[in-house]
Formats: sequence, structure tokens, C-alpha cells
Amino acid sequence: MEARTQTYFFQDDGRIPNHPDFPLVVYQNALKDTGQAERIVNRHGWSNSWSGSVFPYHHYHSNTHEVLIAVRGEAVIQFGGEKGAAIPFKSGDAVVIPAGVGHKKLSSSADFTVVGAYPGGVHYDMKTGEPNEWEEAMKQIKQVSLPAKDPITGKREPLLGIWVK
Repeated sequence: MEARTQTYFFQDDGRIPNHPDFPLVVYQNALKDTGQAERIVNRHGWSNSWSGSVFPYHHYHSNTHEVLIAVRGEAVIQFGGEKGAAIPFKSGDAVVIPAGVGHKKLSSSADFTVVGAYPGGVHYDMKTGEPNEWEEAMKQIKQVSLPAKDPITGKREPLLGIWVK
């Protein structure tokens, strides 16, 4: 089955800044062989990778973009904060989360596992939407550069065709 991309743009909701320019990009059926997920994104310049789940509370990273690939099971992840979108996420799907875009696991199967990574292996910060974070987070979000390559395809497309400054 062919990978399909969908985009979601989220406004700043007063707690979760989201990204002023870049939408969330969801890749349905991105990988057939999820056992290779970490190797694939690492090879495409997305590293500092890890495997686990998604936190069950709203959080975001102001200093980097993030890719998540579902390698086992399924979940519903809410992106964009409380007023955002609840998106079903199953094994083989991937999502590229722009800096500042909130994410939270709403529900999942017991075996739900993702691989996460960051362009250039950036060590991510952890923000939870506290009022004192907002101003500094907005400065950082605007300074995060475009990744060199799409984490799934290793090319410019589709990500860098969607994320145009």
C-alpha cells in the first residue's frame, strides 16, 4: 500500500504554541518493515533516536522537530493541544511533528511502541505549556532550521515540499 500524507495546521492555543509556519505531517503506511524504522531515519540524518511510547500529557519541544514511527500496535494521539486533532496512529504510520506542536497519547493498545528521532540528533527540550515557558519557547521555535532531508524518504519530498518558509 502506498504511503499517503496528510497535513494538519494548529494555531497557538495560549498554552501550546504549535508552529507558526509548518503543519504536522502524517504519513499513513510509511513503512512496511517497521523493524528497520530506526535505521532508516538515522540514515536520513534524524538521530538521537529512542524507542518507547508517547507521554499521556500535552508536551512539545521548542528546540527541534521530531519524527515518530509506530513500530507496534496502535494509539490515538492528540496533536496541537486541547483544541487539536485526535489522530489514529498504527504500526507502519509515521508523523513529523514541527517544533512547538503539542502531542499527547489519549489511548493505545498494550503493545504500542514508537521510534522517535530528531534532525541532526538534537537533544530535545521538554515543555508542557506552563505560562512561563511561552515567550522563550516562541523564540526558539522560530529559530529551528529546516531538516536536510525527509526522515522517511531520505529526499527533499514530501516534507520539504510541504514545509516551505
